[in-house]
Amino acid sequence: MKQGHTHVTDACRVVTPVLARVGDKWSILIVRLLGDGPRRFNEIKRLVDGISQRMLTLSLRGLERDGLVSRTVFPTVPPRVEYELTDLGRSLWEPVAALGQWAASHAEEIGRAQKAFDKRLAAEEAGRRKIPAIGMG
Repeated sequence: MKQGHTHVTDACRVVTPVLARVGDKWSILIVRLLGDGPRRFNEIKRLVDGISQRMLTLSLRGLERDGLVSRTVFPTVPPRVEYELTDLGRSLWEPVAALGQWAASHAEEIGRAQKAFDKRLAAEEAGRRKIPAIGMG
């Protein structure tokens, strides 16, 4: 390793697990949802389309471990459990919301770019198939 680049590696070691948590699909959706206030487990599961019970449990546990979500158990029968953003989680909500708004406002443009790329790639692949290999014939 070159001298002078150690700080980048150290910074990456610190930032990578944080970005992995806040950058995963389910965590982002859960943080967005909890930005509107506390929610119960089944309510979150119902509102986060496609998440399994196990994945929701793991995601909430990870967010709680990272200090982004708090879990409150109310002494009722059956026990009622609510999840909500902590102060740290609320500080994440704003950039997550901005990212969501950016994605929504650019979805059509990204879709057009993807279609153009796929069309160009298909044409390149079709062109490669038409070129006979040297010595084959």
